[in-house]
Amino acid sequence: MTVTETTDTTTTETCAGPPQGNRRPDGEDRYTISEVVALTGLTAHTLRWYERIGLMPHIDRSHTGQRRYRNRDLDWLALVGKLRLTGMPVADMVRYAELVRAGDHTYTERFELLKETREDVLARIAELQGTLAVLDRKISFYADAGRALATERT
Repeated sequence: MTVTETTDTTTTETCAGPPQGNRRPDGEDRYTISEVVALTGLTAHTLRWYERIGLMPHIDRSHTGQRRYRNRDLDWLALVGKLRLTGMPVADMVRYAELVRAGDHTYTERFELLKETREDVLARIAELQGTLAVLDRKISFYADAGRALATERT
């Protein structure tokens, strides 16, 4: 079975998959940085760093200057998490974020960037499958050797 056979491509999400649990309805979705930390597992330092390097879009602020995240920000963070898992360099993620903010005329560049990342992921999967095959052979060898030793002892 291939990755494409096990991946549901019928999702209607525009970013990164199903929403995380405990989210508020749109319009009531104002989260503090500590709430986002609890929802995403990211640290406050990471969230601030993402904002500083341009990986996060503009984050709204309260009248006291505290960050107020919205559901769309949580969606974006979920996508960034998936991009991190692909091994995409941070510079490429920032470039992707810039392209998204630049508007619809950047679709072709975004397409190419994501297509290249997908090709990298498929190459890594193939490499890991080869590694898994080696491990399976070694495990099988040791299982057979263990059974042979057990038989000799009885």
